Amino acid sequence: MATASRQRHIFALCLCLVAACVLSITPARAQIGSARYSSIVVDANTGKVLESVNADAMRYPASLTKLMTLYMTFEALRDRRITLEQNVPVSAHAASASPTKLGLVPGTRITVEQAILGLVTKSANDAAAALGEMLGGSEDRFAQMMTLRARGLGMSRTTFMNASGLPDAEQLTTARDLAVLARHLLSDFPGYYRYFSAPHFVWQRRTIYNHDHLLRTYPGADGMKTGFTDTSGYNLVTSAVRGGVRLVGVVLGAASNGERDQHMINLLDQSYAQLDIPNERGVMRVANHAIINAAQAAPSDRAPVEAAPLNRGRVSNIVWGIQAGTYPTEKSARTAAASARRLADGGDIRVEPTTVKHKPAWRAQVMGLTQADAQSACTALIRHKTPCMVLRVDPRQIASR
Repeated sequence: MATASRQRHIFALCLCLVAACVLSITPARAQIGSARYSSIVVDANTGKVLESVNADAMRYPASLTKLMTLYMTFEALRDRRITLEQNVPVSAHAASASPTKLGLVPGTRITVEQAILGLVTKSANDAAAALGEMLGGSEDRFAQMMTLRARGLGMSRTTFMNASGLPDAEQLTTARDLAVLARHLLSDFPGYYRYFSAPHFVWQRRTIYNHDHLLRTYPGADGMKTGFTDTSGYNLVTSAVRGGVRLVGVVLGAASNGERDQHMINLLDQSYAQLDIPNERGVMRVANHAIINAAQAAPSDRAPVEAAPLNRGRVSNIVWGIQAGTYPTEKSARTAAASARRLADGGDIRVEPTTVKHKPAWRAQVMGLTQADAQSACTALIRHKTPCMVLRVDPRQIASR
């Protein structure tokens, strides 16, 4: 009888968790629970890792491959083997690349600078293939050159098979390797890095806008690249500067553009909070909290680097908690928080008002947990497709509210 009662309790809890998921305004499911998820945030200057989840797991780079194509192009420009005004021949092979593309026609030409802008804004596969053929003689040979150069940069687990990132089962990388590449783009080619912040590109009387939304929505973001294929999910490499500190973030395997962008924002905010650099945006975040991504509890082939303590030297007693989503009504947030509290087997329910897209909303939170209990509860919530973040909070900030 006790076993049957326990099974009924678990079933009822699962129903509550599913309902909470449906009501959530800001679901963040796939990037935390997905088998293809990876992320990393590093200090661009020192290389110190601030956040790391599955950073060495093999992933498909998709159009993030073009970062390496651009590195090779910038290197050729620096060495004066090519010029920005030089014409790039367009072969039938390059023109036949799958979208996205500029629609290049075989036998025509595009300048090196136009090709660069086509890569960073539209992620043009035909322009990437044309650059590869010019620099390598053929795209296959260029891919071999890309791989060798990547290994020389320290990208030990990366293999390139083409210049564009179009699907290939053998074209693989890791979040850590992509962070290495991004840092090299910043340090090796500061003069050419400006291309990554181009808001748009005019091509044959058409204005092509940059796919990287964070250039417009995240203060301090000034590049680098988006990517997507069905097998890779939605990928993003971003660099941003705040308080004189430049960070590089990598997110791989998100389920949508919006999910990918919001997750990158969370990771960058979290990393700047670790460095005691205040938030410069007036958009939704967990007030007075440092958000610890619950993905840190997900399986990884390498343990994540320990996050630097918040407010070093000022806070000695950290309170842990969880946030189980944001909801359109206070009642639904309280219901979700109660379900999360039962799963955590303790803690205090807290419903925090906020604003989402100029509309009132409420965050469902459970505070007063140990770090282990918070991470365990979030992992369980995520298994049931409920968004969850682990919070660590200065207890004086709770008392002051």
